[in-house]
Amino acid sequence: MSSATALHPRRTKIVSTLGPASSTRDIIRALAEAGADVFRLNFSHGTHADHAARYEIIRAVEAELGRPIGVLADVQGPKLRVGTFEQGKVTLRTGAFFRLDLDDAPGTEQRVRLPHPEIIHAATVGSNLLLDDGKLRLVVREVGVDHLDTIVAVGGVLSDRKGVNVPDIVLPIPALTEKDRSDLDFALDLGVDYIGLSFVQRPEDVQEARAIAGGRAWIMTKIEKPQAMDNLDQIVRLSDAVMVARGDLGVELPPEAVPLAQKHIIRLCRQLGKPVVVATQMLESMISAPTPTRAEASDVATAVFDGADAVMLSAETAAGQFPLEAVGIMSRIVSRVEEDAVWQSLMQASCPAPEGFVADAIAAASGQIATTVDARAIVAFTLAGATALRISRERPSCPIIGLTPNDEIARRLCVVWGVTAQSVGQETPVRTVENVVDQAIEAAVASGLTRSGDRIVIAAGLPFGVAGSTNTLRVAKVP
Repeated sequence: MSSATALHPRRTKIVSTLGPASSTRDIIRALAEAGADVFRLNFSHGTHADHAARYEIIRAVEAELGRPIGVLADVQGPKLRVGTFEQGKVTLRTGAFFRLDLDDAPGTEQRVRLPHPEIIHAATVGSNLLLDDGKLRLVVREVGVDHLDTIVAVGGVLSDRKGVNVPDIVLPIPALTEKDRSDLDFALDLGVDYIGLSFVQRPEDVQEARAIAGGRAWIMTKIEKPQAMDNLDQIVRLSDAVMVARGDLGVELPPEAVPLAQKHIIRLCRQLGKPVVVATQMLESMISAPTPTRAEASDVATAVFDGADAVMLSAETAAGQFPLEAVGIMSRIVSRVEEDAVWQSLMQASCPAPEGFVADAIAAASGQIATTVDARAIVAFTLAGATALRISRERPSCPIIGLTPNDEIARRLCVVWGVTAQSVGQETPVRTVENVVDQAIEAAVASGLTRSGDRIVIAAGLPFGVAGSTNTLRVAKVP
């Protein structure tokens, strides 16, 4: 799977969520042509049949366009909700008493079922419970064996099965429910490239998902719990990629803390060489409007300035009225930022120091040499993606062409900053330095990024075809 047409110069990637507004072949192809690099299948909604149909369309579009497209399966995670009410909803008055219990009876203005005994057992006096995406707040005043007595700190209307967030409590529940395990098995059999792991609290949550995936997909850990922020370094190290999931993170953290959390997560991911996606409400108004607000445009630009590998659209493309316009304007915002000299200098200035091993030294040197000789591209031979990831971490001034022998790795690299991935197959094995140079030049020309007389920098490993052996740099001229 190679790219036969000129490639978009945009370095920061775009993830687009599919849904009722974007399920046909024509729209999915149009989204890819407008700039979507990765498609997200949201397993909180839809059936397995729905996701399978969309997956098949993505792969057909991928073949038509001649470039790899990544697919993210985002599993739901443990959703915490209250029960139902006699009249479908109640109004909770600020300062009033309200009980959460295990009783099956329909709720009233005095009480409602909380079908999660683990919350009751883990809560303490003073714990906060946020309802309906944080619109209402309860403070625990007494903990019983089978109930919590609370005071309504922030009141409002509460209706059936609204969500519950518990920012102060580490819950003794796994990140994967039975539904998630079923969805995970289905998605892995389907052949998705990334698994989005929701509501992670502990490093053990990531380890469990990795064990299930068994290398069949990258684990993209969603940071959306304060407890995950407390264990961030370990969680990021165990993950293949990370998502700044600002929806639930914004509910459980104070609003003023979310921008700093976003920057902290991105900096750590950059330091550790892990791709990071910024998600949720980026162009929210475009669910019903053809253009974003100026604040939303600035939000996207900020993520790019922060050095995110990718930015994501959720309801904008899944259920919105203007999915193509949303991808188009996001691509234009990103491209405009990347033309800015300040952005380019920020990327260079924020480059982490190389670690003390050969592959990292080669990655750092490739960017420096590319700048010195004014190379048009860096061509990285990468068996499992590590070489391309290391070079991307350097944020070089020219595009990175990642050459890999299999389609799966090419697709996984679709979320990585600055990397244009090509699967070159194994029918033409690379055995000598001359083979490497010839294949690198061929790929650079096919990408549309170079022309006759241009220089390229080539990073590869000896012996060829051995993962983790990157130790060779060459500069070549396109004939």
